[in-house]
Amino acid sequence: PNVIMKMNKLPGTETSVSVICAGTMNWGTFNTEPEAHEQLDYAISQGVNFIDTAEVYPIPPNKELQGLTETYIGAWLKARKNRDSLIVASKVSSRIQAGIMGLRDTSAGLTAANIRIAIDGTLSRLQTDYVDLYQVHFPDRKTNYLGVRGYEARAEQDGAPIEETLDALSEIVQAGKVRYIGISNETPWGLNEYLRLARERNLPRVVTIQNQYSLINRTFEV
Repeated sequence: PNVIMKMNKLPGTETSVSVICAGTMNWGTFNTEPEAHEQLDYAISQGVNFIDTAEVYPIPPNKELQGLTETYIGAWLKARKNRDSLIVASKVSSRIQAGIMGLRDTSAGLTAANIRIAIDGTLSRLQTDYVDLYQVHFPDRKTNYLGVRGYEARAEQDGAPIEETLDALSEIVQAGKVRYIGISNETPWGLNEYLRLARERNLPRVVTIQNQYSLINRTFEV
């Protein structure tokens, strides 16, 4: 690399990731496959070893294009033959995303059956046997994610309980399809539930939370 990349360990693990992660959200809409591969080559040349994607990508959501981002990455991994030197992360869509999903029916929520289907699809598109980090893209319940400060809780709008989702994630970790689990767009209460259940039931502990949070976006503090 032309620069020395700072590395951090995923909490509670011996796995080191670059502080800069290669985001891939628009590959398939605003970026072609050759452009995606060029960007990945450059990122790796600069010391990045962390790649983030999701089954719902590319964004903006398009039922006809979903899965293309993972497919682009999978083709690159196969061509470069460098899978074991990288940390690849992806995300499973929740019930909240049912209206925008074309790959599969997510209306039942983050159940064991749905998570099994999702991870197998992701692994197939990425052309790999495992993902290093698998994150829940959104909570399965209606809550104040993406900057919404107030909301009206309605039980009928909720999907699978966190305990059921964590059990399902534990299953695919035990199967060797996932190394670590994480959450995304989650609230402090939700994060605490994942940690509490993991502690009390000896289940895999979430090692990351991927939220919009910075000095100019502090919504999650409230």
